[in-house]
Amino acid sequence: MTVLPETRRYAVLGTGALGGFYGAKLQQAGFTVHFLLHSDYDHVRQQGLWVESCWGDFHLPQVNAYAAVEDMPPCEGVIVALKATQNHLLPQLLPPVLAEKGVVILLQNGLGAEPEIANCVGPERIMGGLCFISSNKVGPGHIRHLDYGSVLLAEYGPGYAPQGITPRLQQVQADFQRAGIPTSLSPDLMLARWQKLVWNIPFNGLSVIFNADTQQMIRDSEARTLAETLMHEVIQGAAACGRHLPET
Repeated sequence: MTVLPETRRYAVLGTGALGGFYGAKLQQAGFTVHFLLHSDYDHVRQQGLWVESCWGDFHLPQVNAYAAVEDMPPCEGVIVALKATQNHLLPQLLPPVLAEKGVVILLQNGLGAEPEIANCVGPERIMGGLCFISSNKVGPGHIRHLDYGSVLLAEYGPGYAPQGITPRLQQVQADFQRAGIPTSLSPDLMLARWQKLVWNIPFNGLSVIFNADTQQMIRDSEARTLAETLMHEVIQGAAACGRHLPET
């Protein structure tokens, strides 16, 4: 597994609540960042990106905005922050923008996206990222970061075999931390994903069913019991994949 070149350019596929925020933070720190946009393209090309953040508001008046990956330069770090429902587009989006020694950084929840991406770029060129952030896109080129913001990164290996902490992971971690993004590393991507699913699977679905936020559900004894039951089912699922999560 190769290390990345010392001079690293980043591409952001999906300039929304996550990709727009993290990409803007990288550019603010001095990195060269190229943003793929869809409906916001004309606005961002002319007006740039505006970030309201609990860490401090800032405006990037000029950004490298593109409507098509064919117009983007090859980049050493390609941040995928699309909704997972758009992952079927990645076989067309990734090859033109991924540099020869580049890496795909998948910032998505869930389990199972990395093997699909490996089919078009190779398993050795993927790392997964888990974002712990409350952020919304509130208008064209306008992101509102409400709370949290840390990222956990891990290398992907075939079958989700643990890959350990690689120099490449440490390089990307250093870049993110230079941009003011708290970033930790895990030697085991599948374990990290299952740990986050213990929270996401119960509360994402139940919040829609109950039309309630997390605090409201925790305060309600029946909703809390249902959430805990779902958490235990997720732990059982992790165990079936060879990942044992402590009760805590």
